[in-house]
Amino acid sequence: MRTQLTAGAVGSRPVSARPGAPSASAMPSPAGAAAAPAPAPAAVVVAGLGKSYGRVQAVRGVSFTVQRGEIFALLGPNGAGKTTILEILEGFRARDAGRVDVLGIDPGDRSAGRALRERIGLVLQDIAVEPYLTVRETIARNAGYYPAPRDVGEVIGLAGLAGQERKKVRNLSGGQKRRLDLALGLIGNPALLFLDEPTTGFDPNARRDAWHIVCGLRGEGTTIVLTTHYMDGAQALADRVAVISGGQIAATGTPSDIGGRDTARARIRFAGPRRCPPGPTSSGCWRTASWSASSMSS
Repeated sequence: MRTQLTAGAVGSRPVSARPGAPSASAMPSPAGAAAAPAPAPAAVVVAGLGKSYGRVQAVRGVSFTVQRGEIFALLGPNGAGKTTILEILEGFRARDAGRVDVLGIDPGDRSAGRALRERIGLVLQDIAVEPYLTVRETIARNAGYYPAPRDVGEVIGLAGLAGQERKKVRNLSGGQKRRLDLALGLIGNPALLFLDEPTTGFDPNARRDAWHIVCGLRGEGTTIVLTTHYMDGAQALADRVAVISGGQIAATGTPSDIGGRDTARARIRFAGPRRCPPGPTSSGCWRTASWSASSMSS
């Protein structure tokens, strides 16, 4: 949290205003001086979020903030609660406890549902689309749901579907269907894009292409919240990461420092085919060995 100095502070000593003098906030600004712009509100604010299914607590006291223009990753294994959190943020699932604010809107407020959907994009793990429509027809149909969509041809190229425009959805490969899912999330030109395991089913080259697309969207000012269980994806994409385990946040930070990775010493450990008996080493016998990074640097 940033600390803001008041106008009545000089150095480290407060300056007392004389009786009857106007306060600093009431005094007029110097001629020609522009007021400092107010910081933009966060794109997503989550505080004390909770969700249970019967006796199972899927999400327990989760809190985090996503700034505008940021890529924020929820990292964790399957069943950790990542998708449940995303569905609550998207307005698809009701929460049991806590406060959630998405682009200034409570996603649990059904009366504001349309206003929220017009400003967000979704790439879910499974999207049901009409199998007999072509790629272009599917994207063009979804474009009609938004007040200011992106150009259909632009999105086809951006998602890596150029040359597949006339192919029916049912004839797409698994990786091509995931590209179509991404295109459907982009067509509305969202201010905030939710990506739920966006590179599932991608080969390594396609995954890197998807990373390039996501980074390009950030460059355009799009805020992105994604879930993944791939550490390499979180490290390649995210500005900040929250590690989810058992419905709770275990750690939060940048990919380079989360969990103390920036200060921990590297340790290498290996073992040979068999352990040596106590005493001097015999020919062909390997001992288990380990070194820390600091001992190897000398």
